[in-house]
Amino acid sequence: MTITNEIGWKFDNSYESLPDLFFSKIKVNPVESPKLIVLNESVANMLGLSVDALQGNAGVEVFAGNNVPEGGSGIAQAYAGHQFGNFTMLGDGRALLVGEQISPNGERYDIQLKGSGRTPYSRGGDGRATLGPMLREYIISEAMHGLGIPTTRSLAVVTTGEDVLREGLLPGAIMSRVASSHLRFGTFQFATQWGDMEKLHALADYAMKRHSPELDEGDYLGLFRKVMERQAELIARWQLVGFIHGVMNTDNMTISGETIDYGPCAFMDEYDPATVFSSIDVQGRYSYENQPRIGGWNLARFAEALVPLLDPEQERAVELAQEQLYEFSNLYKAHWLAGMRAKLGLFGEESSDEALVQGLLDIMKENKADFTNTFRELTLGKLGEKPEFQEWHSKWQERLGRQPESAEAVRELMQKSNPSVIARNHRVEAALEAAVEHGNYGVMENLVKVLQNPYAYTDEQEDYCVAPGSSVTAGYRTYCGT
Repeated sequence: MTITNEIGWKFDNSYESLPDLFFSKIKVNPVESPKLIVLNESVANMLGLSVDALQGNAGVEVFAGNNVPEGGSGIAQAYAGHQFGNFTMLGDGRALLVGEQISPNGERYDIQLKGSGRTPYSRGGDGRATLGPMLREYIISEAMHGLGIPTTRSLAVVTTGEDVLREGLLPGAIMSRVASSHLRFGTFQFATQWGDMEKLHALADYAMKRHSPELDEGDYLGLFRKVMERQAELIARWQLVGFIHGVMNTDNMTISGETIDYGPCAFMDEYDPATVFSSIDVQGRYSYENQPRIGGWNLARFAEALVPLLDPEQERAVELAQEQLYEFSNLYKAHWLAGMRAKLGLFGEESSDEALVQGLLDIMKENKADFTNTFRELTLGKLGEKPEFQEWHSKWQERLGRQPESAEAVRELMQKSNPSVIARNHRVEAALEAAVEHGNYGVMENLVKVLQNPYAYTDEQEDYCVAPGSSVTAGYRTYCGT
């Protein structure tokens, strides 16, 4: 027994049962003076870990990548991916999978260190991360969790005591990321490109056992369907809160349906479907309005990787995959429209509902209305003064009048569906500046506390609901942090 076991680590590293092609064993890349900056107590409790013990030296040493706990592994995963449409070999270039923690309720979670140093897949990079992007992922992932959107989460962030060279010398940091797995579309693309049928079978069987154990053995078409259903719902949820991922490459899409990689992501303030925040997305490939289409494109690439498993006859295999893919747009649309009905307090379904929703969105775009606050004000019974809002409001009221549910039930549904607060970009930037430039983590802590309960509509949230205005949002850009 070592002190690390007092923390509560309980590892079962199933990923290492896969062929060696899919990972590389790596040694830790120690840092000299790690310091704990963030410990996410709710995640620690979910994992069955001792909060007190994690704050001690044994916990910090693990978070820093200086020590792998007893029973841990220490591997970097191999994968490929289409990055902005271009296929390339990738892999964990700055991440270490410490192990798979088994929680008290029997759930399995990857514990991965992001920024832990070079791996065989670093492609010339230093394998390190800086404090700002690691804190940003912590903030946004907690915001997404609060919104009820499937997401990876951050267990901890530590500074390394070492500077990292980017645009200048920046403080180094390592984030401990928790995920139901790190199986990506790109993992399957890698298997098809550089493996053989035996290895592709092994990966698919492993994925089914881990994420779709209800499927019959060998039901690879069922596996694809499950992944497609998760992606349709996930992207619809993004759209419903104005979230823009920013880098929907196939290596950033998980088969678990969790949101992963919070580099150039952001939430939209003024409603404009063409909104792009990522500094590297110069063509607008991953704009807000394109996310559903790119979701389908990514699924097509995933389907291509699975084709050898679907049928011995390639033509038939492609036909089976295409039959499933044709359903994606309908699945997405169903989730999106159901979500929009809830945002407007609509029970049941009427054929004119989609036109009612689109009418509101058109008015919002024309008037540069704030996406989140428009729905928040509708929830609170407030109405825009412009004539076009008045006309739309009358149609909405007529629709509400045709359903038997009470005004109170409508209000409850809307409040559960329309967040009062989101991780607004100017608030996130202010929190990061205070933390990185001044060592003040209080701004971030207060922000995260509010974001963890976005549907509360409490008085203390009021200041966080204020939109920044065009002068603040104009030209706002986000960066990958690599």
